[in-house]
Amino acid sequence: MWNEHLKKFNDTPHKIRQIPLNEENFLKDIDYRIKILKIVEASQVDGFYAIKSILETIYNLYFNSDLFKNTFSLIDQKMIEYMTAREILGNLIQYNKMDHETVPLKYNIMARNYLLIKLKGQVDVDILENMKKLNLDLDLVELDKIMDEIVADGLINKEKQEDKYFYKLEKELKLSEEGEIKFNESGIRAIIQWPTQFWRSFYNLRELNITVEENVKHRDFLHQILSKSATQGFGPTNFVIKNLIKYFEKIKETQ
Repeated sequence: MWNEHLKKFNDTPHKIRQIPLNEENFLKDIDYRIKILKIVEASQVDGFYAIKSILETIYNLYFNSDLFKNTFSLIDQKMIEYMTAREILGNLIQYNKMDHETVPLKYNIMARNYLLIKLKGQVDVDILENMKKLNLDLDLVELDKIMDEIVADGLINKEKQEDKYFYKLEKELKLSEEGEIKFNESGIRAIIQWPTQFWRSFYNLRELNITVEENVKHRDFLHQILSKSATQGFGPTNFVIKNLIKYFEKIKETQ
């Protein structure tokens, strides 16, 4: 997908390294097992930067290109800019906590708050509190200034309610019929859907959430590690792999 649709804008995206697993060697050879786990750990980090590459290329290059501007109407361009953030940042809260610099804040704010604004409207203090959950250092004055940009884009409207501003949805994130067809044909929709699909599969080790038998060496340590695999996402899975490396290194020392 990248080569066909985005290579012309960035021919060196961050790639996820391959994991050359030989299952028999992994089960029998502890040195090989440690080596493969270290590759897995590195590929987990690659996954984060691969998603960041997609966002950087789309927001910094593709959205500013003549190709994008000549393909879509001004209204559809604006919709796609917000829809991209909602698809990636709105779905991947853990990723968003680690990276809130790549995508301009107005898109991130709508990615995080779109449904709440659509369903019942939101006051600025509630939006601010929601953004702070992403570890964003933002104050109310800064937020209201950014919300004015979203108002100017035609997506929301703004009302004064005592000492607060109340925002409600003016226009849904929806493309025109022609824009929808062109968006699918452009291949960009498939690209912005990939991070969510990748994240939910690659950062998922729930099959390792098992009961460790009593006679296993360093059982408590292994149990502590594997219990983290009950939760999906970069943080828990990275913890599991890092500490499995430590566990097998510890086992190796006693052999």
